[in-house]
Amino acid sequence: MNKQAGFRSRLSGYVHSIRFGLALWFTIILALVLGIFSVIVFQNQYQNFRSDATDGLNRKLAYLDAILHNAVRQGNPQVVIPATFFESYESVAILDSSGNVVVSKGPEIPADAIQSIPAGVFSSFDEHSVYSWADQTGTHLYVAAPVEGTDNVVVMASTLDPFGFLIRLKLTLLIGSLLTIIVALVGGFWLADRAMRPVHAITQAARSISETDLRLRLDIRTRDELGELAGTFNDMLDRLEAAFERQRQFVSDASHELRTPLTIINLETTRVLAGRRSTQEYERALGVIRHENDFMTRLVNDLLTLARMDAGQTNAQMVQLDLSDVVLESVERLVPLANRYGVNIESGDLPTVRILGDRQYLLQMASNLIENAIKYASGDRKLVHIGTGLDGDEAWFRVENSGAGIASEHIPHLFDRFYQVDESRTRGEHDDEGQSTSGSGLGLSITHKIVEAHGGSIRVESTLGEGTAFEVRFNALGQSDN
Repeated sequence: MNKQAGFRSRLSGYVHSIRFGLALWFTIILALVLGIFSVIVFQNQYQNFRSDATDGLNRKLAYLDAILHNAVRQGNPQVVIPATFFESYESVAILDSSGNVVVSKGPEIPADAIQSIPAGVFSSFDEHSVYSWADQTGTHLYVAAPVEGTDNVVVMASTLDPFGFLIRLKLTLLIGSLLTIIVALVGGFWLADRAMRPVHAITQAARSISETDLRLRLDIRTRDELGELAGTFNDMLDRLEAAFERQRQFVSDASHELRTPLTIINLETTRVLAGRRSTQEYERALGVIRHENDFMTRLVNDLLTLARMDAGQTNAQMVQLDLSDVVLESVERLVPLANRYGVNIESGDLPTVRILGDRQYLLQMASNLIENAIKYASGDRKLVHIGTGLDGDEAWFRVENSGAGIASEHIPHLFDRFYQVDESRTRGEHDDEGQSTSGSGLGLSITHKIVEAHGGSIRVESTLGEGTAFEVRFNALGQSDN
């Protein structure tokens, strides 16, 4: 029973497949075309046979009418039909005015054929008229005409296809069409199966793909539509594999980053609960816990921001604004941070630079870059320099600091998520107020996403022992006004 059920299932699947449908419709259309073609060919041959047979009978009828007319003129009342006048499949009969056969040669002409002779022939109203017709089956032809100078009518009959050519033609067309349809059906199944192999390969590949293994690719190199589909499918797999890889890395890094502050909070609470502590120690522990909580809040917010950006759900409100005004607002927010780090912030000329952008996102971008510059500024005179301006059709914003600089091997990875250039700056380090001195590693990634969302570009220049500069460029809307 299981075998029968399996066979029925496979048969049902094949009958409802595209391959079966393509082959079946191809065969049906071919059968219709062959049927129409065969009918046209047969009818054309039939009409040619009928026309040729009618012409032959008309010629013989005219010749016989002339013989009979001469016999009447010579006073010979005896009607004689030459024995060699007609073929074995032809018949000749002479009828009187009442329709009775006077004399005949060859196979007997059926009575219903004689009754089909128009009455005008017997009335001899037109001695030069010739009447022709066929029987109901279309296999016999008849011609009739009045004999000039008499009341007689001569009738000739002939088999339309005495040698069976039309029958053989009909059988040939029928058998040829059936064989052609069978060959077309088999060939159609083969062609449909061959054409659908890439689709089958795509189906099998889709079934074999899982979230943990996206390395499978389709090896279909044709230049037709299926090859294009396979290429599109492979491109989709490339994007999916990259997306899943980013997701796995993202989850791994995020879980690691969240685990660290939770560990610090657990250690601090365990330490202060292990015994009685001074008020200062309790206050310091609560400060650490509070700042770790702030760090996790910032981290979660940054993760949500990146998730929305990855999904294309930034909901940016693009308006005309002054880039220099956005930069100045960011500087004002970060002055307390600069004072705490002992960093001097300098700015050159900040002309009016009109661009199209979302103010909140641009504030976040500028704040991230300036905050990084402040935290990593070093040297005898810690300095952060900020500037904006126009360069042709582009508006630019530049932040540079004095410091140790960044090695060239780190620069390509600066905008990767959770990437830290200075590995010595761990999450466990805090300042005197208990606040973490390192970031989440997401600031530059968010900055890069914001710049991309505004159609801009960002580049990094760094010299070891001197400092680092970040420069962002956008499309400008107009000329600057100092």
